Amino acid sequence: MSELGNIRISDDVVKTIAAKAASDVEGVYKLAGGVADEVSKILGKKRPTNGVKVEVGEKECSIEIFVIVEYGYLISDVAHEIQKSVLKAVSELSGLKVVEVNVYVQDVKLKTEEAPENNEGEETEM
Repeated sequence: MSELGNIRISDDVVKTIAAKAASDVEGVYKLAGGVADEVSKILGKKRPTNGVKVEVGEKECSIEIFVIVEYGYLISDVAHEIQKSVLKAVSELSGLKVVEVNVYVQDVKLKTEEAPENNEGEETEM
């Protein structure tokens, strides 16, 4: 406690910072939400912090990130970059000490070829 009073940072603030930092890492397809996030999606509530769980204390926090990685990226490298990015962003923006950043890779997103909508240049026989 300072002379002016207490400062308490909401879990949602830390979640938002961590989600943005993780999403910006190259190779991350998207954050992977759990059951609660799926229910929110069904109810029409958009939550930008899907796939992020935090525990925030007075001076420190721990973070869990659930992600889907794009196919072709080395998973361990993407996970390490997520850890570094989240650690830096949360530490700098909140002033909290980040005790740990756990990354859980839930899936790999395969790049699919988009089929052409029409076959221009091809003649069709009738």
